[in-house]
Amino acid sequence: MDKFISRYLKLFFLITVTLVIITACHNKLLKNTLYHETHLLTSNCRVIQHEQGETCVPLQPKRIMVTDEIALDAVLALGLKPVAAGENTFASRGRHYLGKTEDIISIGKDIQLNIEKMIKLHPDLIVGFYFTPHEYKLFSQIAPTVKLESKYLKDGWKESFQEVGEILGKKEQTQNLLLQYQQRIKQLRKSIEQKLGKIEVSVIRFGASTANPSIETILSFTGNILQEVGLSVPIHQLQATTTQNTAFLSFSLERLDLLDADVLFIMLDQKAENSFKRYQQSQLWQRLKAFKTNRVYIVDSGHWYFGNILAANAVLEDISKYLLGTGLNNQD
Repeated sequence: MDKFISRYLKLFFLITVTLVIITACHNKLLKNTLYHETHLLTSNCRVIQHEQGETCVPLQPKRIMVTDEIALDAVLALGLKPVAAGENTFASRGRHYLGKTEDIISIGKDIQLNIEKMIKLHPDLIVGFYFTPHEYKLFSQIAPTVKLESKYLKDGWKESFQEVGEILGKKEQTQNLLLQYQQRIKQLRKSIEQKLGKIEVSVIRFGASTANPSIETILSFTGNILQEVGLSVPIHQLQATTTQNTAFLSFSLERLDLLDADVLFIMLDQKAENSFKRYQQSQLWQRLKAFKTNRVYIVDSGHWYFGNILAANAVLEDISKYLLGTGLNNQD
């Protein structure tokens, strides 16, 4: 009996030791495998900090998806073509996208993207400015997602462009494009000073969903571009902007003095024509300096209201066209 117990204990001990060795080896193998897989994963992507946390972005994404047209602007400028993009809610794509958006699939309006379509397109990176934390969680289940920070005031779009360049590994290209833009600004500013001297300009927008139009102040996307090229705004407009610290000033027919300038640029959203006609037919409107001298110009909301570097360059081209009667590359 004692011999049986002794043998049993030895056998139990041997089995236990064998199991411990096997488990240890398995754990080591599993640990090495996980380390290898993790190392392989992180070696193919970079961790990017952003508004909603952090995301490991593929080093060379092949199927980029953008949720809005500002992100589309920045990505296209860097020579990359997204597989799909969200569309602007209030305006059609501006001419700065001409020849650049063929074959880019629509995933719906930027305020209500088609999730099912996004899933079926199998993106490997989703980038955008305008989506909620809840949407971010949804998008992150489809592909690595980066929420870009919306910088509305002044030239915040330049920081956004640099952020996109950082995410996509295009920092040098981003800097070169910004330098080229600043050279265009310098060239246009010099031409305006030489040919026009001091000139006041107002930019207003008629929206389809708003009762009154709004003035694009010096703090807005377009207003800042006008400032960069040396154009000034009416004093009453400047005072109101300083007081309210806003990019947009809503105004009524009774406050047309806010926009009375040498030149008036007007943005018309889709379905806003009737609102514009009501102002245009007013006697107060017809007393405006720009109306009397026939210097009222209708421009495209698709690139004047907001955008990134492609839109900014398109605005410069419009300024040169309407104020100097020439393209940027044909100035004296």
